[in-house]
Formats: sequence, structure tokens, C-alpha cells
Amino acid sequence: MNRPTGCAMAALFSEAAPPETILVICTARIGDVVLTTPVVRALKTKWPGAQIDMLIFEGTGGALENNPDIRRVIAVRRSANLDACLGVVHKLWRRYDLACSLKTSSVAMLCCWMAGRKRVGVVAASGRSWTRRRLLHRFAVEHDASIHVVESGAAVAELLGISPSFEVVPPAMSGAPEQRAHLDSLLAPAAGKPYVVLQTFPKYQYKRWHVEGWASLIRFVRSHGYAPVLTGGADAEEVSYANEVASHAGVEVIDLVGKLSFGATAEVIRHASLFVGPDTSTTHVAAATGVPTIALFGPSNPMRWGPWPKGWTGSTPWTFVGSAQRGNVWLIQGNGGCVPCEQEGCERNLASRSDCLSTLGAHRVIDAAAALLRIAQDVRIKIPVFAERVVA
Repeated sequence: MNRPTGCAMAALFSEAAPPETILVICTARIGDVVLTTPVVRALKTKWPGAQIDMLIFEGTGGALENNPDIRRVIAVRRSANLDACLGVVHKLWRRYDLACSLKTSSVAMLCCWMAGRKRVGVVAASGRSWTRRRLLHRFAVEHDASIHVVESGAAVAELLGISPSFEVVPPAMSGAPEQRAHLDSLLAPAAGKPYVVLQTFPKYQYKRWHVEGWASLIRFVRSHGYAPVLTGGADAEEVSYANEVASHAGVEVIDLVGKLSFGATAEVIRHASLFVGPDTSTTHVAAATGVPTIALFGPSNPMRWGPWPKGWTGSTPWTFVGSAQRGNVWLIQGNGGCVPCEQEGCERNLASRSDCLSTLGAHRVIDAAAALLRIAQDVRIKIPVFAERVVA
């Protein structure tokens, strides 16, 4: 395994004087934040008395909802310029015994330098990162293509001489009785039936599967006695897409899109018989709960971004090319010799189509769902599905 390599080791903290305050920095997308929770778990396991805060971008804090390892979340605006970000962090000047940067960006590195009296983090392999290396007491060199995000976090833990954790910690509900009652009322239409959760909408178009596929999958699970449950955020486009999928399916669904916090969504998933989703943060959360999970991957590199199965330890469970089942996760990779291209779709932008997902036939996903739900029959005979689509 080509794990990041660190600089020369030297004790940063003695057993008699462990860090009392720690800042973990992950200024990136919400999926990144989900996958950095093992680092926080490792720190809290080693130093249970430490108060751990996280610095993230606004809009990604749902990934940390009711995380038991974290005292406080500090959010900065993603659109803010470097000066604005540092203005926020300036208030934290050297307030932490230890700061950990889990991203190689200038913002993450400078925030780490400003906030921590002792500092560790990841740096890019490029020789141009030498100035950032000088801001850290220890660093690990990042090799993006071959190292999973969870492994990168493990390398940071090892820099501190502590045992890494590979446990992704999903968000959670508060446990308030009224929140539980609200969730139960939303799931009441299932009438006690087992259910399957489908997260149909990723944030970016280039990661999106087609409406026909989702509709066929919904009809399949419904025909076998499972209630289809749709989850997602409150963004207008996301709600509209879920409505289109439900309408196209033509059967009853339980639509929870825009009605739940991320922690409540994780609770719904935790009790599902199956979860199916694209390359998105909710799919990472599903994998972390231990529920059987199908992840639909197209342009993204699964070695780096594949959902981390619950209980998996060590190196990445995924290869660069190919579909596979690892633990509770079944990763289905889209079609084409260019897959994964590691680009933002065929047109190289967030709103692009991705032919590898546009041509991914519903039968592949239904076959995986049938296996995970242990439905022992040829489901394609009974349920009409859309054939592989050819893109000109």
C-alpha cells in the first residue's frame, strides 16, 4: 500500500502532559467531513479528556450533528476570501495545544499554523509544498490517487504516535422524544413493513443516475414488499428531482426529501433493509451505519472516495476499476473504458452529464439489491426495467 510518508518522528506530547485542546481542520465538501471523523475518534480515544473542535466550511456541519467526540464546530464561509477566513481564525490564535490539518489547501494550512501551538497535517507531494511543510511539526505526504481519505486520516494519527481509527462516525439525532415521535409519524405510511432508502440526488449533476433507473428500482422493491423511502435535502432542485422520480415510478413512496436533518436521515437509514445512493455524503453515512449499501459510482475514483464499509480496517477496500462488494457495501461502477476519468463529467464541469452513469442499466442495480435483500429469483423477468442506454 502506498500510504503517505511522514517526516522524522519526535514526541509532541508526553503521557504526563497530553493535549487539553485540539482543533481538527477539514475545509472541504461535506463528504470529506464525514470521512474525517475517524481521525477525531482516534484523538478522543487516545486523549479522552481533550476538548476537540472542528473547523469546516459552512453548510457541511450536518455531517457532525451530535457527534459525541466533538465539543464545538467552527464554520467559515466557503466563498470567503483567504483574508476573511483568517479573520475568523485569528480569534483562535494559538488557543489550541494541537491543530491537525486534514487538507492540503492554503486556507487549511494557515488556519492550522495560526490556531495550534503544535501542528500536524497532510501536504501535497509537489515540491512546491515545502513552505507549508515548514508550518508543521509533522506532516504526511498525500498521494491522492491511491490513498483513501480514511487512510490519509490514519496517517495523521500515526504521526502523533497514536493508534489510528477506521470508524466513520455518522451524524445522529439528539434523542429528544419529540424528534423521535416526529420521525415515527413520517414513517407511519410504511405500516411496519421493512423499507429501502433511496437517495436519488447528489449535489452535482455529473454524479447523477437517471430517472428511469430509480423508477425501475422503486417498482422492484415495492413489488417485493418493501416500502421505498426517498431521502434528500431541502434544495428546490433536489425536491423537484425526487418528485420526478416518484412520479415516473408510478407507485406509492414515502417522501422524506427536505423533511429531515442529517442526523435524522442517518437514523432512518440505520433501520433500513437496504440503502441505495450515488457518490454523495449520505452514501458514506449509510456505509458507516452498517446497513447494506449500494453505491453508484461514475467519474470518481473509488480508491479515494468509495464508501468505507463498517468494520473495515487497513487499506482501501476498492480498486480503481471495477465493481465489487466489500463488507456491507456493494460499489457499482458505471460503464465505459474511460471509467473512472476522475473528471467532473464528460463536459468537465459540475453541471455536466456523465455517460458512464447515463448508460448504467437498472438491471445491474436491481440484481445487487436482490442479492443484498436475499430475493432468490430472476427479478428482471417480473419487473420491467429500462435497457442500457446508448449515448451518441
